[in-house]
Amino acid sequence: MDTTSQLPAAFRLIVTGGGTGGHTYPALTAVRTLRERLTAWGRSLDVLWIGSTDSLEAGVAEAEGIAFTAVATGKVRRASNPLKMVSPANVRDMARVPLGVAQARKAVASFRPHVVLATGGYVAVPTGLAARVCKVPLVLHEQTVRLGLANRKLAGSASRIAVSSESTLPFLDESVRPLAVVTGNPVRPEVLTGHPEKAVSALGSGFDRALPTVYVTGGAQGSQQINDLIGGELLWLLERANVVHQCGPAPYEALAARASGLPPHVAARYHLTPFVGSELPDVLALAALVISRSGAGTLAELTALGKPAVFIPLASSAGNEQAHNARHLEESGAAVALEGEVTGERLREAVGPLLDDPSRREAMAAAARAQGRPDAANRLVDVVLNAASG
Repeated sequence: MDTTSQLPAAFRLIVTGGGTGGHTYPALTAVRTLRERLTAWGRSLDVLWIGSTDSLEAGVAEAEGIAFTAVATGKVRRASNPLKMVSPANVRDMARVPLGVAQARKAVASFRPHVVLATGGYVAVPTGLAARVCKVPLVLHEQTVRLGLANRKLAGSASRIAVSSESTLPFLDESVRPLAVVTGNPVRPEVLTGHPEKAVSALGSGFDRALPTVYVTGGAQGSQQINDLIGGELLWLLERANVVHQCGPAPYEALAARASGLPPHVAARYHLTPFVGSELPDVLALAALVISRSGAGTLAELTALGKPAVFIPLASSAGNEQAHNARHLEESGAAVALEGEVTGERLREAVGPLLDDPSRREAMAAAARAQGRPDAANRLVDVVLNAASG
C-alpha cells in the first residue's frame, strides 16, 4: 500500500492460529507491528483473535489486551497408515469442524474485518473457511519450509500466502503459487537487541572470555535427548567452551547434581538453568554457537542474528517439519543437521571443528545471515495491508 489515504480510521483485523508458540508468536509480532505502523499513520487497529478455549493463544491474547473468541476445533491426528487416520478420535474431532465454521462465520460477520490473518494450527481452519464464505481477504502465513496441514487446507481460499523461505515455493501447488509472497517468519524485535556483556554479567564471573560460548536449548520444557547428549559430552565441551545450558524445569535438579561433580577448573564455565527468559537476547548475542531443536521460530531468530547452529530435529514434529527446516539450512551452509540416532561421537564431530576454527564459524554465520529476514514482520504487514486494498 503506497499511501495511507485508502486506510480506514480504524483498521479491523481478525487473527487466527495457535496451539503452539510457533503459530502464536509470529501472529502476535505481526499484530504489534501493524499497530505501530497504523499509529504512526494516525490510524487505529481493532483486533479479534479467534482460537481454542484454554489455549496458548487465548492466554497470549488476554495478556496483550486483544479481544478473543473461542470456536470449536477438530484436530487431525496423523498416521503413516491411512486406515489409522479413521480413528474414533479423528472422526469425533472432525465432526466438530462444521460447528467451528458456523461459530467463526458468526464472529467474522459480526466483526467485519478488513483482513483475516491465519498463521496455522488446526484452530485456524474454521476461521479461514469462514473468511471465504464471508468474502473477506484471507492471508495465510507459513512458518516452516513445507505448508502445514491447516494451511494446505486453506490455500485455495487465500488471497495471499506469505511464506518464510524461497525454498517453500516449489512445494506449493501450481494453482496457488502466484499467490505466494516470501516474507520470512516474524521475529520478536527484542531478540535482535541483545548485548553480550549483559549476559556475562548475569551469568557470573567464571566464564573464560578467551573461549567461545555455546548455548544449548531444547525449548521451554527442555529435551531429554539433548540433555543426555550434552551430559555425556559435557567435560569435552567445557574444555573448549563456556556452556549455557537451558535444560527445562523437570530435569534441572538431577542435572545440577551431576554438574556438581565437574572439576573446579571447568565448573565455572557451565551455567545450567531451567529456563531462559528476558535475558535470552543477551545470551544469544553472546553465543558463538547454538545447539538446539530446529523449530521454525528458532530458525527465524538464529538466521536473523546470523548464529551458527547444530540442529537436532525433533523426530516427532508434525510432518517431520523440523528435519526439513534443518536440512534447508544445512544445504545453504548455515547449520549442521544431526538426524536419526545422534551419538556423542556425532555431536563431537559436528561441534568440534566449529569450536576449533573461528573462520568456519564466521562462514556459517554469514550463510545464516543470508537466510535471515529480520524485517519479516514488516513484510508480513505489507502483505496484510495490500490484501485489504484488493
